[in-house]
Amino acid sequence: MAAKMLIFCGSDAPRKAFPPFMLGSGALATEMELTMFFTMDGLNIVRKGGAEKILLPGAAMTLPQFIKTVQDGGAKMLACSAAFPIVGMREEDLIEGVECGGDGPRALIFDSVRTRSPCRLLQSPR
Repeated sequence: MAAKMLIFCGSDAPRKAFPPFMLGSGALATEMELTMFFTMDGLNIVRKGGAEKILLPGAAMTLPQFIKTVQDGGAKMLACSAAFPIVGMREEDLIEGVECGGDGPRALIFDSVRTRSPCRLLQSPR
């Protein structure tokens, strides 16, 4: 059974928005199951037109390219619907391929315990 990785993405600051995708790409390359959970300001990454505004000079790829890479690799991307009112967002504002979920991380953790599959939890830096 494949190991699982859950990455919390809670910031749209470039130096905090890019590392989850770098780590996630590596996880997918090693055949781990990847779930990325976007909440608070991290929701701007998966807001239509949002990723294009987040730039990190010198990065290997743009944020939209990283998003495509993890989506093509089979990552599950969840948006925290509980944070929508806080950041002024609606479900229809999400880019294609992102699901709404209020408690995705807990479900992943419990599933990992139930199936005895290793789960790695990572949080983007504060």
